[in-house]
Amino acid sequence: MPNVYRHDGLGADSRGVEFYFQYRIVHNRPGLLGDIASLLGMLGFNIMKLANVSEDGRGFLLKSERAETAELLKTIVRGLDDIEMVALRQPSLRDRIALRHGRYIERGDDEMRTYRFVRDELGVLVDFLGELLKRPGRQVIGVRGQPRVGKTESIVAASVYANKRWTFVSSTLLKQTLLKELPDENFSSGGFVYIIDGAVTSLRGDETHMRVVDEVIGLQSPIVIEHPDIFVKHTRFDWSFFDMVIELRRHPQEQIESEAYEQEAARWQE
Repeated sequence: MPNVYRHDGLGADSRGVEFYFQYRIVHNRPGLLGDIASLLGMLGFNIMKLANVSEDGRGFLLKSERAETAELLKTIVRGLDDIEMVALRQPSLRDRIALRHGRYIERGDDEMRTYRFVRDELGVLVDFLGELLKRPGRQVIGVRGQPRVGKTESIVAASVYANKRWTFVSSTLLKQTLLKELPDENFSSGGFVYIIDGAVTSLRGDETHMRVVDEVIGLQSPIVIEHPDIFVKHTRFDWSFFDMVIELRRHPQEQIESEAYEQEAARWQE
């Protein structure tokens, strides 16, 4: 069992330290959950939240006044036959979303931080992206998906969730939009989310529009780029520019293909 517990002071406050604890059920039996809850209580943990996060796994948000009790919990769980510890760590956003919605967000297996959703999980996507957009400073998030799968609507809903206004630097939501200048200085505040359609910008944007894109990129605000593959292909930016990528599909097996949309976008007229 890997050593996944790490304490570096994050999450600590005067009321204690938070931990995310997840285990897999090896031998299910009546009273197992009660026994685990009793064990946590005896070790001094307060159970803040509990949820099934997979078919055979449960996740807990715990709080303790003593960080060292996590090491004791880890040692005890190693000796139990009915469960296997999956995680014991300070809670990440992904952990908190899993506890809220009862499922873990799927991660990609590549080097880029990639998170996968289907349309039936739009509520989870909006919560996840909205929490990201609440964070201060600049972050660049790519959103992949076929046309009309709900990318733009999800980004707007997440902006509302984060209590931030949004502006389309480029878009095709209602009509083709290509900003030639930022409307006013208020748009440079951290209270905005900047949405860029990577196909429209890279294939239809002129020099004036690209200056606006450069100006937006220099702001300390979140930027969400739809069709990031096309954006990377036709601009000077590479994948290191992105902090993460979100993929949205109609169903898990749907292929995200940018070539046909790229050809269509190249024919658009302003």
